Amino acid sequence: MANVKEQEPLEIECSIEKALSVIGGKWSFLVLRELFCGRKRFGELQKAISKVSPKALTDTLRHLENQEVLVRTVYPTVPVTVEYELTEKGHSLHKIIKEMKHWGSYWA
Repeated sequence: MANVKEQEPLEIECSIEKALSVIGGKWSFLVLRELFCGRKRFGELQKAISKVSPKALTDTLRHLENQEVLVRTVYPTVPVTVEYELTEKGHSLHKIIKEMKHWGSYWA
C-alpha cells in the first residue's frame, strides 16, 4: 500500500464570508441598525436592543471596533462617558442592512 499524503484543504476566498467575519454575530446587525441613526452610549444601545446581555453587547462592540466598523470615544467625566459611532466603513454597510431588512419583511 502506497503512502498517500493527505492534502491540505483548499482555501477559497469568499467575499461573503469575509463580509460576515467583519460584521460578526447576530447582535452586530442590531447594533449597526441603532448606530445608523447616530452616536449612542452603551446604555442607549442596551435599552434599544432589549434582549442583548451586557456581555454580548460588550463583545459585539469590541469586535466591531477591532474591525474598524465603529469608534469608541471615552470622555473623562464622572462617571466615565463612552460613546460609539460608526466609521465610514460602518456607514458603508447601511445599504446592505437596509436590503436585508426589506428581504426579511417580505420573506420572513
